[in-house]
Amino acid sequence: MTRLAGRAAGVAAILLFTLFPVYFMLASAFSDRMTSAVGTLVPRDPTLDNFVHVLTEGDFGTYMLNSLAVACITVVGACVLSLLAAVAVARFRFRFRTAILVMILVVQMVPLEALVIPLFLQVRDLRLLNTVLGLGIVYIALSLPLAVWMMRGFVAAVPKEVEEAAYIDGASWPVMFWKVLFPLVAPGLVATAIFAFIIAWNEFVLALTFMQQSDKYTVAVGLRQFFGEYANEWGHVMAASTLITLPVMVFFVLVQRWLASGLVQGAVKG
Repeated sequence: MTRLAGRAAGVAAILLFTLFPVYFMLASAFSDRMTSAVGTLVPRDPTLDNFVHVLTEGDFGTYMLNSLAVACITVVGACVLSLLAAVAVARFRFRFRTAILVMILVVQMVPLEALVIPLFLQVRDLRLLNTVLGLGIVYIALSLPLAVWMMRGFVAAVPKEVEEAAYIDGASWPVMFWKVLFPLVAPGLVATAIFAFIIAWNEFVLALTFMQQSDKYTVAVGLRQFFGEYANEWGHVMAASTLITLPVMVFFVLVQRWLASGLVQGAVKG
């Protein structure tokens, strides 16, 4: 009983430490202006005024649409390119294969601040500044190094005998790729999608640099308008933060079952 009580207390402490900031954000978001300015744990008169202000006068709906478009481009591009690259480095033997893998890992170690200027110059030369496509391509480039390494592990874990059995049964390479290999690496694609989505949704520096028109801002850049020089509108900040958090939670809830089902289906089809 003592051990069980200790474990329960530990879990409760972890949950409190993890969930309290979220609860405080929600409490402040539903509080009026005066109450949210000083902070509260229980809103006395819950109101939606902060959300109405953020979506109307703050134009946060436009920022969310921009972020969703950028995130979709990033997720699709990162998943497709990382899967193809992972298959190439895990299944085929070619010259400089190890050097390419090491170079991919080294690129991941380069600080983001060192990449801002060269990426800006490239995007400007391609005439993609202030475009969702341009920012999406940049985020794909940022997420690919780690995504390729993640997917390489999933592809390498698939036994070659599974592919050889498919060939013996008469399957072509596209058929084997889609019906045999793809289900087995589906959990890796889900993990890559989550990773790419979080990067595209939360990144601030590159979005601020490449999106120079207010109607092109993403949610991370749009959030800063509620921070003043001498005072902050904390109710608006917390309402906007709540809106930013919701799509990430919904996306994870939608794809997490594919993460689990992909493991089961892959094992069965293998």
